[in-house]
Amino acid sequence: MVGAKHALALVTAPDLKTARKIASAVLKSKLAACANLIPKIESHYWWQGKLEKSAEVLLLFKTTPAKLSALEKCVLSNHPYDTPEFVVLPIAAGNKRYLAWLEASVR
Repeated sequence: MVGAKHALALVTAPDLKTARKIASAVLKSKLAACANLIPKIESHYWWQGKLEKSAEVLLLFKTTPAKLSALEKCVLSNHPYDTPEFVVLPIAAGNKRYLAWLEASVR
């Protein structure tokens, strides 16, 4: 995240109820400015030596690098998976007003 001022964290959840619970906890704690929930994705992955597939919900969190550690802790403490996905990408560019709103929302 060197040099990035904004970040996008990707998290998968087993269902919409769980995704909403995680999003609510994150937003109430002001750890992200926005959470998008994308239902009905199909994940294919290796788990414990076996190829698996499952229906999941993808959560997209927009935040700042300063909030990433606390965001990850919040996600992990509200997640039912033993090893939840928590992947972070830098936001290289975006609408200036949107990015200003993002920063102001997580203060």
